[in-house]
Amino acid sequence: MRNHGIGSWTARRARKTPHRTAVVHGDVTLSYAQLHDRATRLAHHLRGLGVRPGDRVAFLGPNHPSFLQTLFATGQLGAVFVPLNTRLAEPELRHCLVDSGASVLVHTAAFEEFAASCDTPCRRTVGAALDEELAAGEATPIDVPVTHADDAAIMYTSGTTGRAKGAVLTHGNLIWNSLNTLVDGEFPDGSVTLLSAPLFHTAALNMTCLPTLLKGGTLVLEESFSAARALELVERFRVSVMFGVPTMFQQIAAEPGFAAADLSSLRMLMCGGAPVPEALIRTYQQRGLGFIQGYGMTEASPGVCLLDAEHALDKAGSAGLPHFFSDVRIVDPAGDDAPCGELLVEGPNVMRGYWHRPDETAAALDEGWFRSGDIAVTDADGYVTIVDRTKDLIISGGENIYPAEIEKALYAHPAVGDCAVIGVPDVTWGEVPRAVVVLAPGAHAAAEDILACLDGRLARYKIPKSLVFADSLPRSGAGKLLKPRIREMFGTRP
Repeated sequence: MRNHGIGSWTARRARKTPHRTAVVHGDVTLSYAQLHDRATRLAHHLRGLGVRPGDRVAFLGPNHPSFLQTLFATGQLGAVFVPLNTRLAEPELRHCLVDSGASVLVHTAAFEEFAASCDTPCRRTVGAALDEELAAGEATPIDVPVTHADDAAIMYTSGTTGRAKGAVLTHGNLIWNSLNTLVDGEFPDGSVTLLSAPLFHTAALNMTCLPTLLKGGTLVLEESFSAARALELVERFRVSVMFGVPTMFQQIAAEPGFAAADLSSLRMLMCGGAPVPEALIRTYQQRGLGFIQGYGMTEASPGVCLLDAEHALDKAGSAGLPHFFSDVRIVDPAGDDAPCGELLVEGPNVMRGYWHRPDETAAALDEGWFRSGDIAVTDADGYVTIVDRTKDLIISGGENIYPAEIEKALYAHPAVGDCAVIGVPDVTWGEVPRAVVVLAPGAHAAAEDILACLDGRLARYKIPKSLVFADSLPRSGAGKLLKPRIREMFGTRP
């Protein structure tokens, strides 16, 4: 087989475990042989539309078998897959389509109107008509030469610091990231993975979906998240692996049926996007379950560090240890190794660069080391702790203040359900920290009481000079706080 990329995975899996269930989606169940057949038929169809190696094929829709079929079909042809974020506004989606130069857009029926308004040369709607066309088409093997160095996907960053950029991930990037995940994670043989986080996000696709399929497990795909349904599916399919952001696991724990639910099949709870609060870790530990917490970014495919369940509490707040095939450095502004500074990441999972952005690629990659933009420290055991984003740093009276440190301390107060810390202007100190707090369900507390819990735990200059309450905090689909938006909403309040 000349295709050594992820497009060959369905053929290799169909050869090894053809009858094993690959995907469950609602009432649809696909074996690995069926997934390969559908992907191959779609590959022939795309080739008929003119798709050739290096061409871009975009997908727009929720979690669905057609997402995976398009991914693997594109990979069979040596083309480049572009998953689109369904939560983006139409102008943002157009930017991704135009910027990537996608020649084909495969989309679900919900996006028919948007697709019709696009200038993308070819558009195909997922549904019965396309299924009939593919069933009548070719299914002969396709074996286009693909190497690990060839581009596999363009995944657009969240755009929280500006207009979304396309991170170009090679087949090697995705394969090595899957190997990192399988080495450091706990995917048992015959894994059944419940995935309701959106596949267009790098963690759901690359840390959960692809490792499951590489290992020959079963992927239970949900188009949207429901805590009650998650508990039901765990029991029905004997789910062994779950992935989500902390808020999803908080909602599951808050379900009335959580205490009595049969969770005995679960072996790994993988969480990303934000640190898991210690109270939530303890809640799941009481059910005999632990969290594996991941830290990463789209540009690293995305795995950088992983905190195992055994150290979830004694290393709480840490990003964990670097993945098996990843390396990290902490450097000062001059680029020299330092005890506290910017985290740099290197490894076979680090992106090739940003699509058609040579200047930004050069700024982000220094001799293969990716500049994360995160400020980090390491402890004596080598565990990495992310102190904050370089752009979120608050400088108050000449002192550097890292909001993440304050946020972690605020979570110790039982009334704090969610929080963010931002810098606000101050006549005396230039800027000072302000806390924005969402109270936990049913909790009541005054601002001064919450701030008082920080006294003695943080230096005086780090304690927020003000605290405002909010009903909710804006977060990205990956669970990350949208600090620019929070500053807009709460940075000018008296």
